[in-house]
Amino acid sequence: MNITNRLITKLFILVLFALFTFTSCDQPKIEETPHSDKADKINALLSDYSEYGKFNGSVLVAHEGEVIFKKGFGFANMEWDVPNEPNTKFRIASITKQFTAMLIVQLAAENKLDLHTPISTYLPNYPKKIADVITIHHLLTHTSGTREMDDFIDYRTIERERLRPRELMHIFENGELEFTPGSKFKYSNPGYVILGVIIEKITGKSYEKVLQEKIFTPLQMTNSGYDHNYTVLKNRATGYSRIYLRGQYVNANYVDMSIPYAAGSIYSTVEDLYLWDQALYTEKLLPSKDMKLLFGHYIPTRNRHYGYGWFINDIQMGNANEQIKTINHGGGINGFNTHIVRIPSTKSLIVLLNNTDRAPLNELTIAINGIIHDKSYNPNKSVAYSMANFLAQKEETDAQIFFNEINNSA
Repeated sequence: MNITNRLITKLFILVLFALFTFTSCDQPKIEETPHSDKADKINALLSDYSEYGKFNGSVLVAHEGEVIFKKGFGFANMEWDVPNEPNTKFRIASITKQFTAMLIVQLAAENKLDLHTPISTYLPNYPKKIADVITIHHLLTHTSGTREMDDFIDYRTIERERLRPRELMHIFENGELEFTPGSKFKYSNPGYVILGVIIEKITGKSYEKVLQEKIFTPLQMTNSGYDHNYTVLKNRATGYSRIYLRGQYVNANYVDMSIPYAAGSIYSTVEDLYLWDQALYTEKLLPSKDMKLLFGHYIPTRNRHYGYGWFINDIQMGNANEQIKTINHGGGINGFNTHIVRIPSTKSLIVLLNNTDRAPLNELTIAINGIIHDKSYNPNKSVAYSMANFLAQKEETDAQIFFNEINNSA
């Protein structure tokens, strides 16, 4: 082989290497930092909850900015015994609201909207008697007085329909406000539907496209997106409901993901939500002065405050008689419940994504919070859950003996 051919061959190899390197780095690799004691305790805790039938999903825990534990428990698909993994995609339900809030504040930072201007400025066709008294700030903080969807229609009658955002908004837009805007807090999914429509109106793009362009692509959140039921989505978790008296799972009721829209239609992974958490400490998405708007103590509600798409409150650290400030939000939709908890003072993060409904995620969060801050904790071994599992397999006399044993140890 002459020199020219050798040079061409080397150049070809270098080009292939460069292409491979580029394609394999689409998403930052999230490594676990060795922290064996804490990780072992978290693993033991979640293994117990999984065994008791109280957690079936994926978890990621970070401390001082580094991932110290990530793992899947149970099954993403029970029919095929497909296990949950850190890259399993879950419907995150109302955790979506913090992303909608981010898009709104980004538009405000770009001077494309005013948070305290009546929404009639942006939605001239919305009923004027309501649009003239509600501001974007009211919608973000659940203080608009906009009633929940169930006040206007039986949710079950529409959850299988595919509705455009404007059609969805038409269901509740002519209803009376429940209270004077700004006077108190009441959680409102329709409020965040309106915010999604405002985002589309201002940008001239779909909510989904704006979400992708302004958050997911910049943060390389390649395993997150707006969920569509018809999309073949790799590593998607199936949602299940539990029949407690039988200790069995059934497939959750179908819901078309156009219905939750900007209030709850995102899917993500625990790893992607770690990228999101870390970005909130930086100016990748917003200048710091605007970022602070997301976490303001705007309205009190049940010993906590609501910011823009986030609750702000103290939570207990395990069994310790001590609390620590958190920024958090949960979510729930057919077959899924979710929780993300940020602890800025120690740069910690707890993400729990569960694909069976009604898992005790707050209880789990308190225990994990104790572990990462070196406090004592107790796993709550539920008599009810354990009995349900046992009854599905044993005779009544055996179950009575088992009940007495577990009740004495609980």
